[in-house]
Amino acid sequence: MSVTTAGLAPAPTEPLLDDVRLAVLTHTPGAAVRRELIARPDGTELLALHSDGELEIRLSVPLGDAAGFWHPDAQWTRTIVADWAGLARISLVSGAVAGCLYDSRGASMLTFAALDPVSETTMRYGVSEENKTFVVHLRVPAGRSPYRMAFARTAPTVATALRTLRGALGEERAAVPEGARVPVYSTWYGFAQAVEASAVEAEARLAAELGCGTIILDDGWQERGNRRGYHGVGDWRPDKMKFPDFTGHVGRVREMGLKYVAWVAPLLLGAEAECFPALAAYAPATGGAPGAHVLDPRIPEVREHVVRTCARLVGDYGLDGLKIDFLDTVMAYAGTHSPGDVADVGTAMRALLAELVAEVEAVRPGALIEFRQPYVGPGMTPFATMLRAADCPADAIANRVRTIDVGLLAGSGAVHADMLMWDPAAPARSAARQLIGALHAVPQISARLGELSGEHRRMVAFWLRRWRELRAVLLDGEVEPGRPDELYPVVSASLGERCVVSVTADRVVTVDAARHARITVVNGTASDRLVLEVRGGALDVAAVFGPDGSRVAGSRVAGFRVDSSGGAGSGLDSSGGDGSRIEPSDRRLGPGLCVLGVPPSGLADLEVAQ
Repeated sequence: MSVTTAGLAPAPTEPLLDDVRLAVLTHTPGAAVRRELIARPDGTELLALHSDGELEIRLSVPLGDAAGFWHPDAQWTRTIVADWAGLARISLVSGAVAGCLYDSRGASMLTFAALDPVSETTMRYGVSEENKTFVVHLRVPAGRSPYRMAFARTAPTVATALRTLRGALGEERAAVPEGARVPVYSTWYGFAQAVEASAVEAEARLAAELGCGTIILDDGWQERGNRRGYHGVGDWRPDKMKFPDFTGHVGRVREMGLKYVAWVAPLLLGAEAECFPALAAYAPATGGAPGAHVLDPRIPEVREHVVRTCARLVGDYGLDGLKIDFLDTVMAYAGTHSPGDVADVGTAMRALLAELVAEVEAVRPGALIEFRQPYVGPGMTPFATMLRAADCPADAIANRVRTIDVGLLAGSGAVHADMLMWDPAAPARSAARQLIGALHAVPQISARLGELSGEHRRMVAFWLRRWRELRAVLLDGEVEPGRPDELYPVVSASLGERCVVSVTADRVVTVDAARHARITVVNGTASDRLVLEVRGGALDVAAVFGPDGSRVAGSRVAGFRVDSSGGAGSGLDSSGGDGSRIEPSDRRLGPGLCVLGVPPSGLADLEVAQ
């Protein structure tokens, strides 16, 4: 393979849309390619490529003012890397063929997504140093005709462009159960593998009182689940020492009003499991999870085993659903010879998951199914009700970034934050940062609730109560998070007259009194004030709260005005020496720049002035 894309054999290009150019090649002797470009009613352009051969699709855009490139598995690489560095290997259970190039204003320059979420595809991307362009090259295996891609025209923001594409992808689940849209209590960070029935039930009771609606029993409930690592997984039976009557335990928790979900990794096989001798021949690969082999889903016996295991767990123990882990480990088999009846890993996983969901739904209609990054792309939404950020213990920044990333392409299914943990000895404002990082997704609390201080418990109760009040806006509203490379420091969600804005950096935050009658502003910074630019009228401060829900009296409000001798760039120096002055007000904001006192990890409720 050429070091850079400029070293590849040249191919003629043609205009596609906006400033994007396209070249399509096939590397299969005798195969031809026929192209169709169809303008769709939703404003997207559909490119259909008809060919029996392997395809190479080349997209290029002049660099212009390009600032960053986002794709579903970008992780922390969000700038415009060189084309010799940008590489993603994609399948149904690892990312998605999608991306958005954007400029310094945050406007999109190239936005695309493949309608085929299954194929094992290689995506090469980055700056062509020789050609002064940004390129995306896709290699698609033969047998995928017609291969279809949707393109969105230039849009003012990345989120706007990707919202346009979501409707074109067509991967929707009929409905998301209520249990996927309520706060969750997870045992993982609080207990690790040291779970047992009475302790879990005590925590479940507290979780229900605090406003959780679902509990997830994570790793450790199963036999041989006592060491970090997966040497003993595969039999998927409850540990009798920890859960003498697992069915009864599940029933008691469900009587508290909680849905009950259990963790399972059905494609992992440990050498210490009783079933290992019978299944070992189907699991030659290792290295995906510590101590475990990975079952090959291309083998029909493996698919049958996984489906049967998951349906048995739900049916035998009265579970409401499953947290299905480590599906991405099957990428160990991508590109290798298949010993089964399906050649492609993605195709095999789609067949497996379709049958799994059907069998589990037959046992428990409306079952909850959780997947996590990187297997949360559009192709997975027909199978999952909960799409979770990858593990990021105590990392509020990563939780914010990852949940927004998932939501940018999620057509259905509730986006969930990774489980929330914090130092129980830290101030409440530090602990509350974890909930603020998860604000625009469903929170999963994973602290030992019975060991929290009164202040921390009040903090959890306050933020869960406010999240429930704002749930429709946060989960169903239009989200604008800004540029991906800036890690989403100001995220707004709006629905009708309501707007919620979370602020995690020292930025000027624009709020629109003409568009939204009620606005909640969350201070996720370490500062005790926020700077707002109020447009479309004036706002009154209805209430200000600290991190534990304590109401703050007499919060500072100041309006910023510029004298005729000052300039638009004057700062917020209250001395007025630069021609500016800050004028205090009891509770009114704007119009214009204003400073609002809000405690760190607190929030303010604003209303249109009457």
